[in-house]
Amino acid sequence: MRARITFSKQGALRYTGHLDLHRLWERAMRRAELPLAYSLGFHPQPKISIASALPLGFSSLGEVLDVRFSEELSAHEIASRLKDNLPRDIQVTNIESIDERAPALQTLVRSAQYQVQLTEPVDGSELKRKLEELLLEESLPRERRGKFYDLRPLIELLDLQTGTSGKHCIYMTLSARDGATGRPEEVLNVLGIEPEYTRVERTRLIFE
Repeated sequence: MRARITFSKQGALRYTGHLDLHRLWERAMRRAELPLAYSLGFHPQPKISIASALPLGFSSLGEVLDVRFSEELSAHEIASRLKDNLPRDIQVTNIESIDERAPALQTLVRSAQYQVQLTEPVDGSELKRKLEELLLEESLPRERRGKFYDLRPLIELLDLQTGTSGKHCIYMTLSARDGATGRPEEVLNVLGIEPEYTRVERTRLIFE
């Protein structure tokens, strides 16, 4: 069977990289004695795929992975076995069975939603003006790893909200397609905000 697991990644695990997260899930499933299915070849690997790599330092409320098992299990059984074998900073929020013939998970990701909490005081009216000006731009030429690209079409939504505590929070929806991925730190850079003065959380992945 093919199961799709939605989970949160919080706390110290914000600093766990993509490959280490993959290994964490593999170890947890082994400890939970779940019947993992493996690839063929000289070095068989468990069939686990995570939808989209989360940048180091970001927390998340909506990470998604697909895993294949060699036998049918109910969502309740999978959740029950995983419960005591995952670190406390990983919380499973949903498990569902997926058609084996469905496209690869990574190919279905279209966008990602982020919540960026500003940890230092800022002039709210000035920041709102910058957001509005950014959204009016037709093009935002940027350079990443020696390659030039246009950031503007990768920004689908940008909004500023102020909480009851007076702290500001920027909500972003950015393209997350292969070869067309918007990064929150790039948007912050355009706005003149240093990433170290923010807490970024990916709240949701949007699929095709």
